Amino acid sequence: MPQATGQSPFHLSWLERSRSPIGKKLLTGITGLPLAGFVGVHMLGNLLLLVSPAAFNDYGNSLETTFKPLVWGVELGLGVAIALHAALGIQIYIAKRKARPIAYASYKSVNQVRGQAEQTGNQSGNQTGNQTDDRAIAPHSFQTLSSRTMIGTGITLAAFIVWHLVTFKLGSRYEIVTDGHAQRDLARLVIETFQQPFYTFSYLGLMALLGLHLRHGLWSALQSLGALGKGMQAVAFGASLLGAGAIAAGFGVLPIAIFCGWIR
Repeated sequence: MPQATGQSPFHLSWLERSRSPIGKKLLTGITGLPLAGFVGVHMLGNLLLLVSPAAFNDYGNSLETTFKPLVWGVELGLGVAIALHAALGIQIYIAKRKARPIAYASYKSVNQVRGQAEQTGNQSGNQTGNQTDDRAIAPHSFQTLSSRTMIGTGITLAAFIVWHLVTFKLGSRYEIVTDGHAQRDLARLVIETFQQPFYTFSYLGLMALLGLHLRHGLWSALQSLGALGKGMQAVAFGASLLGAGAIAAGFGVLPIAIFCGWIR
């Protein structure tokens, strides 16, 4: 009996798997998860300013002194993860564009398409009707807004990271004396920055884009990692929506509080 010459995907080398479309999606999810984790921790650190400027400054000072070696390692790892995540995302986007150079005529949710399929199937009641229904569904994408805008939100957020670092990490280094020791008054810089309408509203808009990017990113990561078993799709979708919404809202609380004069 002749032997098949093709090689099963399960027997491909790690390098070959990583170069495949599925492998790239898997790596995108793997590199995105630590970024999502960091964003969540960063958001919680920001909320310390709601407790008091002193608590926020103590937190920032501990990162610059006690935990400085750890911070350097985390920054290096995040830099590598961002570079890989961005490169893979761009490769996936280009591959999709090559596979479908003509944009979808319209976008429909999965529930809309399923509803149309059931209605058409009930009306026809035969195999011919089902085939017609398949042809009617084919031109439409089942994507959501967040999935369709991943490349745009990703590029925008990458530019925001640079702006954010220039504003805060490399921004004015005010000092305050606490217990006889001088430390950076980062709280003052944050408060002064979010008292400016342009930065505040730009930041809030960008956090909305972050929420969109995270919503699909978390869902896609769970899907690529094989964490979505039967009956888990709805739970995972809800969890990704809730997590992304909580992070985006958490980042929005501080600038709103400062701009409204609740924190001075």
